[in-house]
Amino acid sequence: MKYLAIIAAFLMAVSCNNATENAGSSSTSEAVEQPLAGGGQSAVVDNESGKDIVKVASGSKDHSTLVAALKAADYVNAISNAGPFTVFAPTNAAFDALPKGTVDDLLKPENKDKLRSILEYHVYLGVLKDALLSDGVSYGMASGQNVTIGNKDGKVTVNGANIIASIPATNGIIHVVDKVLLPETK
Repeated sequence: MKYLAIIAAFLMAVSCNNATENAGSSSTSEAVEQPLAGGGQSAVVDNESGKDIVKVASGSKDHSTLVAALKAADYVNAISNAGPFTVFAPTNAAFDALPKGTVDDLLKPENKDKLRSILEYHVYLGVLKDALLSDGVSYGMASGQNVTIGNKDGKVTVNGANIIASIPATNGIIHVVDKVLLPETK
């Protein structure tokens, strides 16, 4: 009991001393950005570190539809987390190739679960670098369904969608694809 009292007193003294030392030092270069109220990982302001998957996609003019879908499905914070993730990211042109009205319908609040399921079909929990993209290999996606990789003569596909670029992010990798991956209906 005597030792607990000594340890508690020591911790209080150190804590008070640190508070006194830090009270007078306020430098803008040492300031830490605070997350916005009510936001998750995606709300953290950090202009110094590399970009996560959502921030990379948000900065791409070719992925504005994907970003809108992530927001509508309330999936931004999940993909902004530490991961690691692999995201097969359809371009705007890939979304445009869907039957007319499909995207608008999916973005409606009443279709949030269906949209999220489709987005989860584009997400692998882990990093699939080029060496792991072998012909005929299947991977289980966040939706619980599998995709199959094709790799013939250096042309890599996922469920027939061409991987046209790969972009590293701080929480994983983005493989840009030219088609929207649609899971089999259950």
